Amino acid sequence: MGFRLPGIRNASFTTNQASSKGADVAKDYLAVYVGEKMKRFVIPVSYLNQSSFQDLLSQVVEEFGYDHPMGGLTFHCREDLFLDITSRLMSC
Repeated sequence: MGFRLPGIRNASFTTNQASSKGADVAKDYLAVYVGEKMKRFVIPVSYLNQSSFQDLLSQVVEEFGYDHPMGGLTFHCREDLFLDITSRLMSC
């Protein structure tokens, strides 16, 4: 059973997609990688202005720095935590 969050686009990331990873991101969205499996999500750029999202970004920077091997924003947190924060942003 699943549910859909309209503001977030979920995409599995594989090595074959590495060369075209930026091609499928619409204008005003950005790709981020979340969790141990580096699951790829495409989120609205507007989330970057939200304080709860900025708090999450600050925690990631404090703990892991800016070196992200995937080339994009990488959140080393649980996927459910990330989805909880982003679902709250969608309801605002």
